[in-house]
This record gives sequence, C-alpha cells and structure tokens, in this order.
Amino acid sequence: MSDIIHLLSDAIANQIAAGEVIQRPASVVKELMENAVDAGADNIQVVLKKSGTSLIQVIDNGKGMSETDARMAFERHATSKISCAQDLYSIHTFGFRGEALASIAAVAQVELKTRQATDETGTLLLISGSQLERQEPVAMNPGSNFSVKNLFFNIPVRRKFLKSDETELRNILTEFERVALVYPNIAFSLHDDNTEIYSLPASNLKQRIINMMGKKLALVLLPVNVDTSFIRISGFIGAPNSSRKRGALQYFFVNGRYMKHPYFHRAVMTAFEPFIPAGEQPNYFIYLELSPENIDVNIHPSKTEIKFDNEQMLFQMMLTAVKEAIAVPSLEFDREGAVEMPAYNAQKYQPTAAPQVQMRSDYNPFKEHPRYERPPVNWEKFYAQPSDKNLLPADNNEPTNNASTPIQVMSIRGRYLMTTLTSGLTFIDQRRAHIRVLFDECLHRIQQQHSVSQQLLFPDMITFTPSQYLAIPHIINDLTIIGFDLSDLGNHTYSINGIPADLAHVNIVETLREMVEKALETGCEVAEEIEEALALTLARKAAIPYGKILSEEESQSLIAKLFSSAAPNYTPDGKLIMYIMPDDELEKKFK
Repeated sequence: MSDIIHLLSDAIANQIAAGEVIQRPASVVKELMENAVDAGADNIQVVLKKSGTSLIQVIDNGKGMSETDARMAFERHATSKISCAQDLYSIHTFGFRGEALASIAAVAQVELKTRQATDETGTLLLISGSQLERQEPVAMNPGSNFSVKNLFFNIPVRRKFLKSDETELRNILTEFERVALVYPNIAFSLHDDNTEIYSLPASNLKQRIINMMGKKLALVLLPVNVDTSFIRISGFIGAPNSSRKRGALQYFFVNGRYMKHPYFHRAVMTAFEPFIPAGEQPNYFIYLELSPENIDVNIHPSKTEIKFDNEQMLFQMMLTAVKEAIAVPSLEFDREGAVEMPAYNAQKYQPTAAPQVQMRSDYNPFKEHPRYERPPVNWEKFYAQPSDKNLLPADNNEPTNNASTPIQVMSIRGRYLMTTLTSGLTFIDQRRAHIRVLFDECLHRIQQQHSVSQQLLFPDMITFTPSQYLAIPHIINDLTIIGFDLSDLGNHTYSINGIPADLAHVNIVETLREMVEKALETGCEVAEEIEEALALTLARKAAIPYGKILSEEESQSLIAKLFSSAAPNYTPDGKLIMYIMPDDELEKKFK
C-alpha cells in the first residue's frame, strides 16, 4: 500500500494560513496600516476601489525596506519584530508573527514599491498568488507603497462569500478607526472611489477623537487619568448624559493596540450604572499602558484578545478611574466658529452724545380714530326663543343607532389595561400594544409609500459617524416614506427639515441616530429587514411610556386597533402583549 501523507506546497499552505489572517478587505487594511505604523511613518494614506475588493493601496513615508528585505517580507514567518521566543513577552509593535504579507500575497495580486532614505532608488515587486513575477529598481520617495488588487482572485469560493461593498467598507472603517485613534500624532487619510471619507491631521488625542467621531463629543468628554507603578490608565469617557441605547463608542487600547475585554467593560458599566438608564451604554476611549511582560497578545491571529496578569486588581483600578472621572467633570466649551469679542478700551473710544428726543405736547391718543370698529351686536338674536321642535325628544318610532356598547376597560397603575372578552379576563400591556399598533402603521406606510411629514420651523442638525453617514443613502427612501425630510449638508452632517407626525414630542436627533444604528445592525442589505428595523425603532420611540393613565376613549381606541392587527399577541420583537385568564381558571381560584 502506497504512502498517502505528503507535504503541501508553500502556495497551498499560505492560502490555508490566509484564512485565519486575511478574512476580508478590512483584514488587509488593518495589517498594512499596522506595518506602516511600525515603520515609523507620520503620514499614512489608504486608497480603496470598490470598497477594497478591487484595490487596496496603503502609502506611508516610513523607513522603507532594502531590496533583500522587500523580498524576504513576503516569506512565511519572516519578521523583523522578534528573534527568539523570549521576545514574545516584550512586544512593543503591532506585528510579530510574520504571516500577514505572506498571507496577503497568497490570495491577491500585490505590487510593492519601497525605498529607504539612504538608497538612491527603491525596489518594485510584483507578486501574484505567492509567485514572484517581477523585481526591478524604481524611482520613488522614501517609504512604502503597497497595492493589493483583486483579493481572493484565485479562491473564487472565498470571493463569492464577501458581503456587499457597503458592508465591506464599514468593516474597513472599523479597522481604520482602531488604528487612527491610537496614534493621533500620525496624519491619516482614507479615500474610496475618489470620495474622501477621512482626512485627519496630526493632533492631540482629544482632538483626534472629536475629528473622527463628531464635534458634539467635545462637550461631553471627561478625562481619565490614573498613574501607578504597575499601570497607567488614560483617555476619555463620555458624560452620563451622552449614553446611547445603540451605537455607543467603546474602545479599549493596551500599549497602542486595540483590544476587546468584556471583564474591563463590566468595570466601566459598574461605574456608570447609578448614572445612566437601564439598557443604555456609555461612550469611552480608554488607554492602558503597562509592561509587556504582564500581558500576552499571542492568543489569536487577530491580536484583539489579550490576557493580563492580576485582572481582578486591574478591574478595581478601572472602576476607580472611571468613578473619579464621572465625579469630577471638567468644563469644556465649544469654541469652534465662535466670534472673538474685543476688549473695551475707554481711552480708544470717545463717549458719544445722547440722542435728542422730540416730543409732541399736543398729541392726544383718545382723539385718534381706531383702525378697526367693532360691528354692532344684535342682542335680540341671542335672546330669541328656541324652536319647539328642537327641544322635543326624538320619535321612538325612528331608527336608532344599533352600534354595540363600547367594552369596559380598567387601567392598572398606568401599565396594564384590563377588560373582559368572551374567552375570559384579559390583561394588556399598554405600551407593548401601542408599539405593535405603531409598528403596523409605520410598516404599512413604508410598503404603500405613503408619507406623512410635519415640517419643522427650525430644522435640527445631526452629525453622523462615517459608518453611519455611509449607510444613509441606502435607507434614505424608507426614511422619507416614514416622514423624515433630510438634506445632506456634507461633512457627515444632515439637516432635519421634517419629521413623522407621531414624533412631535420625541428627541428627533437621538431617534434618527438609533434608527440608523438599527439599520446598520441588519447590514443594510435586505430591504425587508431594513424596513422592519426602522419601523420598530420609530414605534418604540413614539409609543406611550409606562405610567401614563389613558382615558376611557384612548384605551378603547388602542384595544380596537390592537385587535385589528394581524399579530396582536406579540410585539415585533417577540414580547408578550396580552394575557387571557379563562373563566374556569378564575373560578378555580375561588374554590
């Protein structure tokens, strides 16, 4: 029997390994941006075509590579970051595995131009599917220029499972933000199909956060600063009044690397718990700095999962740091666009003479004729005797209205409605019932494309994050049908000119932001899911709150609309609306 075990070729091995490291265009952007940061660049440009599926280009002005290093960089497990196993416990750079470039070259067509400042010419490499096609000198500025074209061109199955361009672009934005937020001293830019998404100059950390996430954060950011011999915790948290139900900005970084850490997130939530409503999430940008020997980043190829020594102690320090930041807020005023008022100089400005006042001594207002004279009142008309036939009761022989008597409804603590049906005693959650009714009405308007909008006398302004802003064109038609009248002002800002009639007493800006976030959760790909997400968010915002006592007419109208729904028993998200206690069950309670 012949042997069946054999070694895979380097090309196949690289393609298999690429499945862990390179999952989508965003993975390529992440790896190339991190390499540019490690190379000491202070200006990094990212250029995309078709959201990275056609082209990903990352240009930096770092130290570049020599001809030999440029070729070796695409070999598997080739790295300049570590030289022995002990170095894994003192890592100060993003990359260290030596897998990224080899994995990228295995599943794409790569063009690299690189040059060191001490060299007269640079090096051009063309690699396709791990195969070197060309290497030659090239004239260029110091730094590196990576162009990754046609990702997964040689793995059609992987390319077929890529999401829409909008979804891939949002994932790229996520990776871009995680790098740009760590290094405010580096200038970053991001373009997609000749559209500028980000242009971030070098600045301090707070200004970088504001430039990326919106100017309104400037008024709610509270500094966090705790420095001990073991760890330094710095950054900013959002004031409690800036918490959100969806789309909260939550970032942890350790030694310049983004990480996910549910345990530390719980520490932040514990500190905020007394100050924010249940179900809302705070904003935070928290940076941890400690010795690399006390953390382990070599857990997963994505390097977002990190283990810490003595996590319980760090939990308490995180909790204390956030509590102190909340307790001692700093005053911040938005000075952008403000007019500078010059100081008054008494010597420079001469006092002016008082104005002369002329008076008419012969003026008598009682001699003036009024502009409008009240017409005389015909008092006889008011005291005329009424017609006798209007005072007589209706003839009993005439037909009367045979409409059924309205059902009797009782309100319980402003939360439940109790009524009787043929099937038994019925308890209805009034808010959930209203959500179901509003959801059905809103979804019907969307499907029938029937818009009901109320124009605002003074339009509101709303500024979105880049990912939210890119989602607006995909849901703008549904928003218009619902009743929103929006105008794009540029710079990620929209003007809200009109709103649905049901939202007259609701925070419009926050409602619209939640609707966009809910649409983002659906992926903005399936039209029905988007419509239902928008309708549900709108219904939740406009529904009556718990504690409101409804009048008899309001209760009867709500129940009538609920029973006309196709699904009156449950809310759109599956929560029970009514409970029916059968008569026999009620009788058993009294036996």
